[in-house]
This record gives sequence, structure tokens and C-alpha cells, in this order.
Amino acid sequence: MQQSLFEPDPEVRRQELGPGAVLLVGFARGEAGALLAAVEAVAAAAPFRRMMTPGGRAMSVAMTNCGAFGWIADARGYRYEPFDPTTQRPWPPLPPVFADLAARAAAAAGYPGFVPDACLVNRYEPGSRMAPHQDVDERDFTQPIVSVSLGLPAGFRFGGARRGDKALRVGLEHGDVVVWGGPSRRFFHGVLPVKEGVHPQCGRCRLNLTLRRAR
Repeated sequence: MQQSLFEPDPEVRRQELGPGAVLLVGFARGEAGALLAAVEAVAAAAPFRRMMTPGGRAMSVAMTNCGAFGWIADARGYRYEPFDPTTQRPWPPLPPVFADLAARAAAAAGYPGFVPDACLVNRYEPGSRMAPHQDVDERDFTQPIVSVSLGLPAGFRFGGARRGDKALRVGLEHGDVVVWGGPSRRFFHGVLPVKEGVHPQCGRCRLNLTLRRAR
């Protein structure tokens, strides 16, 4: 019997990270080639760049976006915008392979019907990291977050509702997908410095696709 698009696959290995948060081990590995080709097309239209924090510091991670809205950081703060501030053009459309994967991963984690309208693409080179933070710039917190790891491995820290809460440390490999929502939707999370290495498909970097419903 054929698996329905929005039914969890019983063969997917799951790891519970917290209330409403799940690691789907290797969920995207089989379609990594298509995802990477789509990232390349997005970056050709909206190049990676290191955004500046409101305090004037350059982030260690290079970023770009696709979808109806893109997440940006500058002196005015953190927010979603429909236009790329570098090119003044709309962000590239969300590739169907991104949207399809996000819907299936969200359903497998218990969030059926997820339709993202924004994808932040982060490129980590060795030494790059992401400080613990909450995703709070979206309007609808009933929608989950889908995070896809490609390339070099990384240490993912998943904490709690307060910055000082104890954080679980999880190793993320190429093709792993983390989905969180519900009680954990605004939990603090971050990425430890990426270690030196070369991945056969991605080279000397880790790519992360973070799919959200921004509006």
C-alpha cells in the first residue's frame, strides 16, 4: 500500500528532543542532490552574504533566502521582508523540492498541513556558529519550524523557554531534519562551531535550510 504524503513513515528513525520537537534521522538524505541543486539556483539569484546584527557585528554564518518572505538582520533589527535588500528584487521563489520536503517532515513529526512561505539558507564554514536564540519574528506560532542539515556535521543545542535552561546537545549529520513546534516552538536553540572537514557533496561547509511560515 502506498504511503500517503502526509502520513508519518513508520520506518523513519525518530529522536524526541523535547515536547513537540523531533529529530528525523536521515530524512532528507535521499533527495540531497535535488536540494543542493536548488540551493545553487537560489544563491545565483540572491547571493549569500554575512548580515549585520543591530549592534553592528557581522554574523559568522553567510545567509540567503527564498520564498515570499526573507529573514534579514540590519541596524533596524530582525524581521521578514519580501525584497532582497542587496538586489531590491523579490526573493527567489521557494523551490518545490523545499516545500514538499518541509510538508512531509512536518507531517512525520506530527504537524500535518504545513505550508512554508519562507526559507532561510545558512552556510556554515568551519568555525562558524549560531548563538542560542529563539525564532520569534514570525506571526503564527502554531506553525512548526523545519530545519534541514546538509554537508558537514554540526552540534545542535536545543534548550528550553528560557536562555539559561539546560540544553540538549545533538549531533546533526547530512540529511537529518529537525522539526519543532507546539510547546517547544519558542525554545532557545543554537549551533556549536562547525569543525574543519570536507563533505563529498557540499565541500568545506554545512548548509542549513530553515523553513517557516512567516506570515
